Amino acid sequence: MGSEGPTAAVTIHVTGFKKFHGVTENPTETIVSNLEAFMNKRGLPKGLILGSCTILETAGHGALVSLYQTLQSAVSMNADMPNSGSVIWVHFGVNSGATRFALENQAFNEATFRCPDEMGWKPQKVAIVPADGGISRIRETALPVEDIAKSLAKMGYEVTTSDDAGRFVCNYVYYHSLRFAEENGIKSVFVHVPLFSTIDEATQMQFVASLLEILASLYI
Repeated sequence: MGSEGPTAAVTIHVTGFKKFHGVTENPTETIVSNLEAFMNKRGLPKGLILGSCTILETAGHGALVSLYQTLQSAVSMNADMPNSGSVIWVHFGVNSGATRFALENQAFNEATFRCPDEMGWKPQKVAIVPADGGISRIRETALPVEDIAKSLAKMGYEVTTSDDAGRFVCNYVYYHSLRFAEENGIKSVFVHVPLFSTIDEATQMQFVASLLEILASLYI
């Protein structure tokens, strides 16, 4: 006869991107910058910890050191926390031509940038991680994105799943994150959002909050 121990929490870390070629105001920078205050006002569900909110440079190779510092900080933070449970990375990027949200199933080991990134890099058919093999290598998320999308759709959001995150910085970051997640026993997912002119900021903030709550519910 003993009392149950405290429930392990789910820690979710989120990232967005700064501006880049053709997108002077990136909605994900606004979303991620405002997310902590928004979630605190809304009320975090029991067992959900919002670990960090980071804005990344919209750059590939040149921003790799800061990306890995960000990813590693989440693992270090979790190791120091009592009752630490699952860790999930949620990366947000904008698809300026999209009319709905898209949960990305996978990332390709290929960098083919249609325009230079914010550090001037424009690779063509370059393997993101050469040690992983060729550019056809794929890494998939361990999260049940189809089920998550269905839950979000039932809540009234325009959302789909996708098998193609492009070959630009979004895919570049996602590939590294999925590789890091697999090596460290954590989870990662990438979400493409439309411009605020397509789906307004208030709706996008609600969507992100709903997504985090669904993710937390999977592991609590």
